[in-house]
Amino acid sequence: MLSICCASLSIWGWGGLGVVLFLITFGPFAIFYLAFYILCFIGGGFVVLLLFGKINSEKHLERCEHSYLPSTQTAILKVLEEIKSESRPIKIDRRLTGSSIIDEPLQQVIQFALRDYIQYWYYTLSDDETFLLEIRQTVQNALVEFSTRSKEVDWQPYFTTRLVDDFATHLRVFRKAQERLNEREDPKQRDAPDELLDSFFEAEVEMERKICRDVVCMSRKDEEGYLRDLCEVLLYLLLPPGDFHNKNMRYFLREVLARGVLLPLINQLSDPDYINQFVIWMIRDSSCNYEAFLNILKLTDKVAELEAVKDKVLEELQYLRSLDTGGDDINFIKNQINSLLFVKKVCETRIQRLQSGKEVDALKLAANFGKLCVIPLEHIIVHNIALQFFMDYMQHMGGQAILFFWLTVEGYRVTAQQQLEVLQSSQWDGKRQSSQTTKGLLRSAALGVYDQYLSEKASPRVEVDEAAVTRLAQKLNKEDPTPEIFDEIQKKVYDMMLRDERFYPSFKQHPLYVRMLAELDMLKEPSYRGSDDGDGESFNGSPTGSINLSLDDLSSGSVDESVQLHAFISDTGACNDHGKTYALYTITVVRKTSDGSEDIWKTYRRYSDFHDFHMRITEQFESLGPILKLPGKKTFNNMDREFLEKRKKDLNAYLQVLLNPEMVKACPMLIPYVYDFLENKAYSKGKGDFARKMDTFVNPLRSSMRNVSNAVKSLPDSLAEGVSKVSADMGRMSEKLGQDIKQSIFKVPPLIAKSDIDPEHCRVSAQLDDNVDDNIPLRVMLLLMDEVFDLKERNQWLRRNIKNLLQQLIKATSGDTINRKIVDHVDYMTSPEQVSDYVKRFRDSYWPNGILAETPPRRDKSLRMRTRVAAKTTLLGIMPDELKHIIGAETTRKGILRVFDMFQHQPLNRRLACVFLEGFLETLFPQYKFPELFVKLYSRSPRVLRYSQKLRSLHKR
Repeated sequence: MLSICCASLSIWGWGGLGVVLFLITFGPFAIFYLAFYILCFIGGGFVVLLLFGKINSEKHLERCEHSYLPSTQTAILKVLEEIKSESRPIKIDRRLTGSSIIDEPLQQVIQFALRDYIQYWYYTLSDDETFLLEIRQTVQNALVEFSTRSKEVDWQPYFTTRLVDDFATHLRVFRKAQERLNEREDPKQRDAPDELLDSFFEAEVEMERKICRDVVCMSRKDEEGYLRDLCEVLLYLLLPPGDFHNKNMRYFLREVLARGVLLPLINQLSDPDYINQFVIWMIRDSSCNYEAFLNILKLTDKVAELEAVKDKVLEELQYLRSLDTGGDDINFIKNQINSLLFVKKVCETRIQRLQSGKEVDALKLAANFGKLCVIPLEHIIVHNIALQFFMDYMQHMGGQAILFFWLTVEGYRVTAQQQLEVLQSSQWDGKRQSSQTTKGLLRSAALGVYDQYLSEKASPRVEVDEAAVTRLAQKLNKEDPTPEIFDEIQKKVYDMMLRDERFYPSFKQHPLYVRMLAELDMLKEPSYRGSDDGDGESFNGSPTGSINLSLDDLSSGSVDESVQLHAFISDTGACNDHGKTYALYTITVVRKTSDGSEDIWKTYRRYSDFHDFHMRITEQFESLGPILKLPGKKTFNNMDREFLEKRKKDLNAYLQVLLNPEMVKACPMLIPYVYDFLENKAYSKGKGDFARKMDTFVNPLRSSMRNVSNAVKSLPDSLAEGVSKVSADMGRMSEKLGQDIKQSIFKVPPLIAKSDIDPEHCRVSAQLDDNVDDNIPLRVMLLLMDEVFDLKERNQWLRRNIKNLLQQLIKATSGDTINRKIVDHVDYMTSPEQVSDYVKRFRDSYWPNGILAETPPRRDKSLRMRTRVAAKTTLLGIMPDELKHIIGAETTRKGILRVFDMFQHQPLNRRLACVFLEGFLETLFPQYKFPELFVKLYSRSPRVLRYSQKLRSLHKR
């Protein structure tokens, strides 16, 4: 035992001594170096074993492969050798559509696409072109199938109905979203873009019910997924089964089509700046209307737009002031500087008002100041637009029966006169027509008017002098009715509307009257001639508060009849006054006396002076109206040199007719008026701006319907729809006329859907009745005008007049051939020549000069804002005065600006592009269930799920 202990002690002793000596010799860190060396030795041993084993294993597997696997058959080796030695090129048929003028540019597009999207990376992997040829062949097969289907489709309904319906429905949803925002009290919510988008897509899901495109239009990832799914469906329909079931090929083509073609195209078409530039390019032939430009600056609520215009004005001012010119150019530059300073003042005033939060509605401003133009009642009741507002007011005051009676009597008078003229002409022509039948029809119509408004049974009854009603009843019983039989009572009714404080006098103080002036473009604009601090905006009304439409008293004077007067326009120029540019005509006047002396002078007149002078003399001498023809106004391009030369020629012809000796002999009292107009002095306008505007607005109406009675001439065919000709049943016509005018005050859509669904919550096309005249132009114009100008808010009187006017316009322009012209135009748009032109434009835009176009840099904000202003100005400037006469100036402006605002939101533009694409595919593949497919593709929207749950909860209740 002792020996064992000694041995173990000696082992520990010697071991410890060795450790101590090791540490003393190599230091305290030697133990770590030793451990590291040991690990490296072990690791190196494993690596050597691994390499040795790998080499031996490969040699062993190679020996086993040759030892146990059967040898390759000789035929397979021969086939491989033949494939390697002989590579057959794939023959591709370059025919795609059957039209060479389309196939050639289309082949170039395919070649460029393969080069820039596939070849640049494929050649880094392989030199074999078989794959590229297969891709090209697959794409061509799809294009051939697409072309075949396109030829089988009738595109006319799509372009004339579906496309317009999609656009009008999109505009309806946008209008509803704007209305919801305007109902909110917080101004910040009304101006927030996100709030508008939310309101828009909420209105969309309420209309579509099962579809909402919010996720696709507002999320890039979801949009790409939607396009991938759609492209995969298209490939299934267009590719041969073998190519489609090749997943690699299908996925490859799907990505190229979705992300290389459709997505960039939608990005470009939905860009608001691109749309604004396109609008300007489309209307590039029309010159910028200065008045429209100022209106846009005064109406805009975007400070960024005003700042951009102001910066550009300052830049132009700096340039003009740097010019060192003399002579005639200095006057031109001064005029330009004055115009720019005026625009700068307008921008600064508008910016300050928007930033200070002192924005005031022009209508409220006018109503508060009370300085309004006064339109006589006689003009209100014969004007299309003014009558609508007066109707609304009379309904509000409970006096609509009085106005309806007056209108119905006008209709009776014209109808009676028409029938008597027909009877008289038939007697002159030797035709037999019973006068008793005509008188019986007139009596029936007169009794219908009496029973409806004046009898004890009438409801409501027109309260007038009972003695006059009694006399009328006696005449109806004893005498033959004449067109003038209601004149006595009609005059009393007119006097009642004119003098009763409840009606016309109070109407002039009502907000509806202010709105009427705005629609007639007779509401004065706020003045910008205030204080220098920019807060001097005030309202300029009529200087007297009323307008006298009668002619000014003119002193006749004594005129020597032996004097000969000649006048002609020798020159035309442009003049700038307070920022407003207008044409000025130089009239050279030559007066010769009997003693041979001659006086020559020049006077300067504007077109408005000619217009005022023409109004004065034609009212004073009615016989001159058919003889003297003053050239009409022009809304835009009215400062174009060619137009001014043409107007100069027409005005010269006007002066020659006016100064013709025969004219002077026939109308000697005209001479003082002519002398006053041609004298070398500032022309004193007898009519004033208001009178000329009244003439501008009323005369176009008078030319087609001299008053409301002439409008009622077409009632048997238009306003009183469904009623037979007057000669067949005059009594029914009169009764229907009264009922129709009564119902016209209610704001009901004219072409309502047959279902019980609210028309505002359905597509626009759902409101077209099958019984409506199937006239494509009329249907299209009604759809567009209803939604663009929101005519459903108008009463039926105005809506029916608009419809009748459109019908007359169509018949006057082309008659029944207009449908054929539209069909021909659609055929022209889809002709091989036009399709080839579309493909070439696509090729040149994506690959200019055969090189892939680079993505253009985003334009700076200032330039984009100025483009917005230019686009709005262009749209507002091309609107003709005739349209304003039909629906009103304010309604026209609001409608045009609503359409423009709709295109300034890129998500909404993407939504419209998706809608157009859906309609295109549904038209191209009518036999497939694309509507159900789109419901599934859009089913991921949370708004659809919430709306479905809401409907289910309502049904449970």
